[in-house]
Amino acid sequence: MWDSETESVGGGRDYCNGGGGGGLSSTNKPRVETDGFEQRGQSWYVATDIPSDLSVQIQDVGFHLHKYPLLSRSGKMNRVIYESREIELNKVALDDLPGGPEAFELAAKFCYGVAVDLSATNISGLRCAAEYLEMTEDLEEGNLIFKTEAFLSYVVLSSWRDSIVVLKSCEKLSPWAENLQIVRRCSESIAWKACANPKGIKWQYTGRPARSVSSPKWNEMKDSSPSRNATPVPADWWFEDVSILRIDHFVRVITAIKVKGMRYELIGAAITHYANKWLPNLAKDGGDGGGDGVGGGGDSWQKGGGLHMIIAAGNNKDESFLPAAMQAKDQRMIVESLISIIPPQRDCVSCSFLLRLLKTANMSKVAPALVTELEKRVGMQLEQAALADLLIPCYSKSEGLMYDVDLVQRLLEHFLVQEQTEGSSPSRQSFSEMKMYDGAQRGVNLSAKLRVARLLDGYLTEVSRDRNLSLTKFQVLAEALPESSRSCHDGLYRAVDSYLKAHPTLTEHERKRLCRVMDCQKLSIDACMHAAQNERLPLRIVVQVLFSEQVKISNAIANTSLKDDGESHYQPLVSNRKTLLEGTPQSFQEGWASAKKDINTLKFELESVKAKYSELQNDMDTLQRQFDKITKVKQTTTSSSSAWSSGWKKLSKLTKVAETNDVGSHVANADVIKKAPRRWRNSIS
Repeated sequence: MWDSETESVGGGRDYCNGGGGGGLSSTNKPRVETDGFEQRGQSWYVATDIPSDLSVQIQDVGFHLHKYPLLSRSGKMNRVIYESREIELNKVALDDLPGGPEAFELAAKFCYGVAVDLSATNISGLRCAAEYLEMTEDLEEGNLIFKTEAFLSYVVLSSWRDSIVVLKSCEKLSPWAENLQIVRRCSESIAWKACANPKGIKWQYTGRPARSVSSPKWNEMKDSSPSRNATPVPADWWFEDVSILRIDHFVRVITAIKVKGMRYELIGAAITHYANKWLPNLAKDGGDGGGDGVGGGGDSWQKGGGLHMIIAAGNNKDESFLPAAMQAKDQRMIVESLISIIPPQRDCVSCSFLLRLLKTANMSKVAPALVTELEKRVGMQLEQAALADLLIPCYSKSEGLMYDVDLVQRLLEHFLVQEQTEGSSPSRQSFSEMKMYDGAQRGVNLSAKLRVARLLDGYLTEVSRDRNLSLTKFQVLAEALPESSRSCHDGLYRAVDSYLKAHPTLTEHERKRLCRVMDCQKLSIDACMHAAQNERLPLRIVVQVLFSEQVKISNAIANTSLKDDGESHYQPLVSNRKTLLEGTPQSFQEGWASAKKDINTLKFELESVKAKYSELQNDMDTLQRQFDKITKVKQTTTSSSSAWSSGWKKLSKLTKVAETNDVGSHVANADVIKKAPRRWRNSIS
């Protein structure tokens, strides 16, 4: 195989059939002596004294030739002329010849024995033209098919840049280039070289600094080492060269690279680079940057490769040669092809790229099955998404929404299914390893859900400004994630407040229904103070916010006091609260002052209501006592006899009490007087 380092930087190189110069020529001497071909307007003539007896018309170019040189080397021309019904056929039209007039010109020169310069830009067309003209070994040894095939196998496929140029030139030669295996062989050659170790790459590629024109001396090459005299080759050195290919050829190259076992991260990066160049809507969104390797050396070797549609996000010298817009059909084919070749591994491409590709797919009306597959890929790594990429416009005119809310709903469903699948997947590890893996996986899933929850809250805040967004869709999207996904509901409160601001005509019932999506106990202090002064919220929600805030403050003070009790010295509660307030931002302190006034006002009103209630209770007790007195008087007038008897009984009791009191008084007086000697009473008997 020939060393590809001999190729020129300026473009495809010229090759000759021998070592002495000249070009590809027929081995046998031609019967028609000629000095070459000359062009007159749109026609070619052979520079000879023998008049032409055959005119070949290819598209709008005419060739005035002789029958014998063509018939001796082309089976096709033999059949066309000798099998024709006309006795003397002088004019032949070959409009379907692959390669067009340029390839037939080279084939005709070969038939006349004129030296032909082969290069990477013309070899594919000439190979297909030779096959079309049936220039086989049966007619002449060393015919055009044999020599072009040898040039392809031993020269082109050994060179990186020649393989790229030949594959690029095959875009106009379908299906001939495909049937002759030119596309397959070039794709495999490119794949082998792309998978090579970057340290061993010596050939030139786009973006690589051009080497010095003067060849180094042998002693310099012997003493030098690659680490000292050359910059290291990056792993993505082949991205820019491969990205000039048409989408079907790019798919063939990527498929061959996958078979060779390249890392899926590099394959995904190459797909991203290609998409940023060929999809203008994808490149306008910014993103994963393509075209790092675009340089001045990339234009020199693309001149003969046909149509070069390189659409890059950024300054590119080829931008002036691009069409105004790409047809929707071609764009849809590119998107569908890229979706089909993205590696199945997670994180092979960024979530931002997948979302921008999904946006382009919806705009281009890609097949629903591929869109669903792409949505699943986005759901696998939704926690990596950015809010700007998630704001995909709604292309359905029936709904009239600004953003595709249903799409985000499906992405969340795919994300939850993926999380559930990963959590329930069986493991073949040991019990201890499984336990450690489950703990780590649970932590990863929880952090992913938290990131998705923050992303969803930001998305709800953006879409809530759309006045055509229904309350049901907003509520369903807000409740799509489980409650454990949000540790704080500040973002959800911000979205609810934005929705209330954009929809002022909501009824009281609808506002209460909307506020059910958030938990007042999970609001921060700043959010609580904002909600306490928010006139758009229902009064019941404001009361819940105030109550939850009071509970939080009480718990915080209680926790602080418990901590202080455990320490050696005790600090007053007021100083701890003062320290707590000093550590908070100024906005919180100002809001807390106003909220505190509102709380004190509510407390004062509550105390006044309690005072009025106690007064009413005392009045009621007084009325009850008066009523009891009136009832007793009525009972006295109605029962007189019982009253008299009860009066006599009371009077008798009073007399007895009086006698008892007299006896008691005498006894007391006797005790006071000095006790007299006892006198014994004489018995009568």
